[in-house]
Amino acid sequence: MIKFNNVSKIFEDNLVALDNIDIEFKEGELVVLKGVSGSGKSTMLSLIAALQKPTKGEVIVEDKHISKLPDHFASLYRRDNIGFIFQRYNLIPTMSVRENILLPMLPKNMDEAELESALKKVLKMFNIEHKENMIVKNLSGGEQQRVAIARSNIASPKIILADEPTANLDERLSLEFIEILKEMKSTNRTIIVATHDPLFFELDFVDRVVEIHQGKIVA
Repeated sequence: MIKFNNVSKIFEDNLVALDNIDIEFKEGELVVLKGVSGSGKSTMLSLIAALQKPTKGEVIVEDKHISKLPDHFASLYRRDNIGFIFQRYNLIPTMSVRENILLPMLPKNMDEAELESALKKVLKMFNIEHKENMIVKNLSGGEQQRVAIARSNIASPKIILADEPTANLDERLSLEFIEILKEMKSTNRTIIVATHDPLFFELDFVDRVVEIHQGKIVA
């Protein structure tokens, strides 16, 4: 489903984030990208989401060469295919739970009944129905994480990308997130988690752990 063919990403000052990466992620697979900060994990997620373009090589998603997409079409690709769970949630604190979750749906021009159905589904799935009208800044960290996860799922994306999702959570909330992750895997979406949290490395429902070191995949 997702292929990296000889992908390198080099930033200013010749900073090599990825160095000739070849890897494939299968449909419905849950993969954990393991590595310390700066190893290249987040760059891989950004390339899959077409937020950045590789310096060399190709990123292919469902036979589409996304690394060649113009910005407008890259935005459409993200809208229709990608759900992103950010380390710092990226919620709008002065808006309600409902409003934050519905934001990715605005460009789709769906009718109100469809929007309500999609909203109720993710509110229930992530156990935040009772928080629907609360202002986000008044929620706990764990509740904000659930809102962010619900937002990433509302458009039923084929691919979920999670970048250090437990970095700001304590152990109890991290374990809660892992249970949510297990539930998301049952929906047959392709899920890629970038993390250095050891809680993820021995999970029985993870298909693969791929270690990255200094921009290279460790065999």
